[in-house]
Amino acid sequence: MPGTDNQSSFLNRISIRRNQVVTVENNHDQEQEDLELFQKHVSERLSELLPTGTPTHNNHNNDLPPSSASLDSPSTDSSTAIPSLLSISWFRKLLDSFLCCEAEFKAVLLMGRDPPQFCKPPLDRLIPELLDRSVKALDICNAVTQGVELVHHWQRLGQIAVTALNQRPIGEGQVRRAKKALSALLTSMMLDDKETNNSSSHGKSAERTWSFGRRGGNATAANNGNNKDRAAGSFKSLSWSVAKSWSAAKQIQSMSSNLVAPRGAEQSGLALPVYIQSTVLVFVMWSLVAAIPCQERTGLATHFQVPRNLGWAQSMISLQEKIGEEWKKKEKKGTVGLLEEVQRMEKLALALVEFADSFQFPLEDEKVEEVAIQVAEMAEICRKMEEGLVPLQLQVREVFHRIVRSRVEVLDVLDQVGKMSSPVPY
Repeated sequence: MPGTDNQSSFLNRISIRRNQVVTVENNHDQEQEDLELFQKHVSERLSELLPTGTPTHNNHNNDLPPSSASLDSPSTDSSTAIPSLLSISWFRKLLDSFLCCEAEFKAVLLMGRDPPQFCKPPLDRLIPELLDRSVKALDICNAVTQGVELVHHWQRLGQIAVTALNQRPIGEGQVRRAKKALSALLTSMMLDDKETNNSSSHGKSAERTWSFGRRGGNATAANNGNNKDRAAGSFKSLSWSVAKSWSAAKQIQSMSSNLVAPRGAEQSGLALPVYIQSTVLVFVMWSLVAAIPCQERTGLATHFQVPRNLGWAQSMISLQEKIGEEWKKKEKKGTVGLLEEVQRMEKLALALVEFADSFQFPLEDEKVEEVAIQVAEMAEICRKMEEGLVPLQLQVREVFHRIVRSRVEVLDVLDQVGKMSSPVPY
């Protein structure tokens, strides 16, 4: 992958250079070059996430002209298809890009640095903010990991319906089985955004729990015998309980509230890469929350402010606007998220339940063909989910562990600063 090649070359270059003895002037020039390369690579990776034909906003920043993104960049393979926006494949590409950016950022920030630099303005303020932002990102990673498990459960319900409706000839038994699975699927989707977020009856409110077990649901069903209650009971146990006040939307808002672009002389120092990587982190977490089932997304902003005059941010702004437009459309419908496969699955499930409600045996040939097309599309969605959800969940976990490791490394540097400034006991 071109991005990985860029990353490896960039990290090797910094490692070699900082082991060399250089003058202060040369060191400053090389650091500026490192910063420009970091911006260039961030810009390239964000551009690779844009759907084909998406225009980016005009760039007025002299520090990084639009043409610089193409300098020394590897040739683009026209046979490489760009994943559909907000699809599972797109999010896997997004997380891969984030991991590459994070590795380069850590190299720029930490390799060969004098620890005392971190206790001087503006880093004495920016580094603690970065560490706090990282902790909030870890919470979101946990919620997203659990959300992916829920989507995987929906995939299994969809597959049950596909298997039933692929039987020939289609009889009442197959239709009833498919309808039961699809109704459970739609009920689970509905509960995720409504009853799940208001439930605080499972143990201590501050504890996070997650279970795909049916014991709670079956007990509820056995007590009342009502089909609607049975469906609801079965899927309440699929949700996780968090502190009642925890909100994915508020978490994103908190992460972006103190995100301010550096000005003046700070634009040529370490404040710039801290701001860039923080913005990339917030964008990635914001995108995940918008697409994957998470607790309390009501009020999730359609975007967060990024100055339009920053060359590396043009693609991010375009992506924000596209995702924000989709969020505005879907939020009014109480949807469970913007993940492309889930949106298509929900639409097909509704159509197939409608078919099941009006089913009469034997089916007309025209109706058989229509249902076969819908079932084939549902099967394709289930296949993509089956292939992509586990790798996506592993990537989210890798992001989690990478953030933890980087945070520890920064804390180690701050600890060195503390020891150096401590008075020597006599």
